[in-house]
Formats: sequence, C-alpha cells, structure tokens
Amino acid sequence: MTSSDTPPVPRRLPSGVHEAVRPGCALLRLETTASREGVLDGAWWPRSRDMGAELPALLSALIAHLGPVIRVGLDTAAWGGLPTRVLVDDRVVRIDSFPVGDDTVLITRGDRDVFSLLVVPPDAAPDAARAAMAQAVRSDNTSQAEQILIDTGSGRGPSS
Repeated sequence: MTSSDTPPVPRRLPSGVHEAVRPGCALLRLETTASREGVLDGAWWPRSRDMGAELPALLSALIAHLGPVIRVGLDTAAWGGLPTRVLVDDRVVRIDSFPVGDDTVLITRGDRDVFSLLVVPPDAAPDAARAAMAQAVRSDNTSQAEQILIDTGSGRGPSS
C-alpha cells in the first residue's frame, strides 16, 4: 500500500501544545479530543482588534494542525480592518460576517466542519486570559463565550 492509498487521519493539536504567555504573542488553544463535546472548540487570544493583521497568523496555525480552512465567520461590527478574503499558504480563505459577537469566531474546515472559538479580548490580563482559554477547551464546558469572559474577568461584562 502506498502512502497515497492511506486514508486521511483527522488532524488535531497534540495534547501537550502550550506556550507561555508572552507580550505580543497571539495564543491559540484547541480541544485536543476527537469528541468535541463542549460548547466551544477552542480559544484564541489575538494581540489586537485589527483582524486584517491578526487573521493570517491564526489561519496559518489552524491550517498547520487541522488542514485547509475555507471560511472564517466574524462579527464585522466588532472588529477593525476586516477583509473579505485572506490568502494563506497560496489558498484563499473567505471572511464572512455573522452576528456572533466579538467573543466568538467561527472557522469552517471542509464542507461542514465548523469550529467555534472563544476570542479573548487583546487587552485581557494574562491570568484572566489563561483562565478563559482553559475553560473554553474543557470538554465538559457548558458556558457560552460571553459568560466565560465574564466569569474569568477577561471581558467587559454585561452591558448596562
């Protein structure tokens, strides 16, 4: 059997992937199990609200571990510099506007494989950001993104 006859294996991040929080680094964590039973599939802590600058690094990391990404869904009202397309590794990734709020990003891989990621605000304190990201990737998490940010002190909290 040649390597081209081998069926593709679903790709996930290895369980040990973790880097220390450093100023100016965007961080990404994904649930590492195949079950994906939690409300969210992962978390992302961008360095700024300029998605034109931030998305290429996120997409490169996702593509390296998960394979091709075809679409990203963001709330255009919540983010600055939102392009309609991003070129990553010679592939075009469409950027769509969804009313998901500024605390969530939707990543589509393949036809229907959608990942929902918590987005930690760029100005969140490192300890709060780590706590929010850790809660988001737990397979038993039942909290929505907005509630995780409130509970960990990572977000702005409910509007008055």
